[in-house]
Amino acid sequence: MKILVCISKTPDTTAKIAFADNNTKFAADGVQWIINPYDEWYALVRAIEMKEADPATLIHLVTVGGADCDPIIRKALALGGDEAIRVNADSHDSFYIASQIAEIAKKGSYDLVFTGKETIDYNGSSIGGMVAELLDLPYVSLATKFTLEGTDAVIVREIEGGEETNKVALPLVVSCQKGMAEQRIPNMKGIMGARSKPLNAVEPVAVDALTSVASFELPPAKAGVKLVSPDTPEELVRLLHEEAKAI
Repeated sequence: MKILVCISKTPDTTAKIAFADNNTKFAADGVQWIINPYDEWYALVRAIEMKEADPATLIHLVTVGGADCDPIIRKALALGGDEAIRVNADSHDSFYIASQIAEIAKKGSYDLVFTGKETIDYNGSSIGGMVAELLDLPYVSLATKFTLEGTDAVIVREIEGGEETNKVALPLVVSCQKGMAEQRIPNMKGIMGARSKPLNAVEPVAVDALTSVASFELPPAKAGVKLVSPDTPEELVRLLHEEAKAI
């Protein structure tokens, strides 16, 4: 079994968000970077659980980004990846990123490609579907449980009002969300071992990006709170009706 896990670098959820260059670029100064939680906690950890059940399983990691992604990849290796591939390109276009991942997947002949359901910075939720299309493979999104029955995968995913169980022949692409696995932290043995695991930087294939960022915009500041005395309920009713438009 060979599993390719897609890894993305994202700002920590506590990072202060700001933009530069006329609001066309994310201001990265002073930002703490982490592995995208959906990639780490669910996609990667589920792959590690499968390797623990079958030690012959190989887990390869792939990310698209510059050398500043290397610490993030090393952490993923410390958790349990066997080797990593970094496509040396900087792009926020989903099609471009998916094309690079698909190229790596084609060369590696993987049985499974795992992605997180989305990244917590752009929330695009588009990479998994695009990779599957480029590879001409089945795709199951928003998976909460994943098991193997021989050469078939049994996948539970959330749907409106309940759950859906799919049985799909390998190979395939799966996007993972909460429920697939439980969060882990690297131990000292994993951290030390990650230093010697292969991290291969490769050049991107030629692909035309389909989108570009025109600008970013922060949400409007929240309005102040208005306090109404309990002795004037008519004022509360007026505010709800005229200002809040709630009644």
